[in-house]
Amino acid sequence: MCYRSASPTAGRGAEIPLKLEEMAEKFVLVGIVPETIVIGPHDQVVWVCDAGNLKIEFDPNRCPFLSNVFQAPSGVRLQSGASRAGTKPGAYKYSLFLNEMRVGTGEVLLRES
Repeated sequence: MCYRSASPTAGRGAEIPLKLEEMAEKFVLVGIVPETIVIGPHDQVVWVCDAGNLKIEFDPNRCPFLSNVFQAPSGVRLQSGASRAGTKPGAYKYSLFLNEMRVGTGEVLLRES
C-alpha cells in the first residue's frame, strides 16, 4: 500500500493511505524498419506504411533497381521490382522518409543467384 503525508507540517504517523487504481493499457504498434533485407537477383523489396506518406531513396549512383526513389501515400505498397540486369551482388544503402522527414536508414543485400 502507498502512503502520502497529510500535510507538509504533519509529524510521523499522520500518513494517509492512497488507493492504487488499475489503469487500462492501450497498446500502440510501432513499425520497425529492418536494418538489412536480403534478396536474390529476381526478388523485389516491398515496403508498406499506414502511418503516412512513405519515401525510400537510394544513392542515385549506387542503386540496384531501375529507380533510386520510391514514393507512396499511406497504406500503399511500394515495390522495388527486380534488380537491374548486370547489377553486381553487394550492399545498397537507402534512406527512409515518413511524411518528408527522414526517420531511418536501411540496407538491401543483393546476393548472387
